[in-house]
Amino acid sequence: MKKIVLALTLLVGTVTFAQNKNAKATVEVDGVCNMCKERIEKAAIKAKGVKVANWDVNTHELKLIFDERKTTLKSIQQSVAESGHDTKEVKATDAAYHSLHTCCLYRDDTVRDDHKENKQ
Repeated sequence: MKKIVLALTLLVGTVTFAQNKNAKATVEVDGVCNMCKERIEKAAIKAKGVKVANWDVNTHELKLIFDERKTTLKSIQQSVAESGHDTKEVKATDAAYHSLHTCCLYRDDTVRDDHKENKQ
């Protein structure tokens, strides 16, 4: 009986603390164009453990598949912010933001408006 209880305890403990190697998440990331898309996806993939990163220009959603044993959602967002793009939780530094191409300066209302006109 003791062996059964011990086995069940170990099994429950292992399952409880197991991390998902194919975790899925969606993060909102600011950007305006296909150059931003390429940069955002490249920055996300650069984070260790990220398997898939796909950013949508229209919805600003970055869909991720990543290994929770190797990275966290926060560190992926940090990698994206270092490339110059804001997320809801991590803002890019001014230096990183201003290193973007002038057409990618998503914080500027004029730039955002120009990209809206191009979509119509």
